[in-house]
Amino acid sequence: MTATKKTVIGLLVLVVLIALVPLFILQDAEFGGSDDAGSVAISEITGTEYEPWFTPIFETAINGEIPGEVESLFFCLQTGIGVGIIAFVMGRFVERKKQEDGKSGQKKTK
Repeated sequence: MTATKKTVIGLLVLVVLIALVPLFILQDAEFGGSDDAGSVAISEITGTEYEPWFTPIFETAINGEIPGEVESLFFCLQTGIGVGIIAFVMGRFVERKKQEDGKSGQKKTK
């Protein structure tokens, strides 16, 4: 097995451990979002209940809260678009490097 394969396998195992260990060690813990933690912290600092500055545009348009499934859908779409952009940019860098290496190889042989 090459060093890069060992590195990739080691990193994948590390990622799985980082994701799973907290679930087993902190069995009674509540995993809340950062929005909840932020509003609680603001309420503790100011001594009053936190009031949002504005209502999200989509919630105003539908006159209510966005269902959890739709929020998950939007999050997944946002993640997919971001990954697509990152993959595109990285692919461009790889292809540019291949082209530059090909041109420099041609110059050396002449």
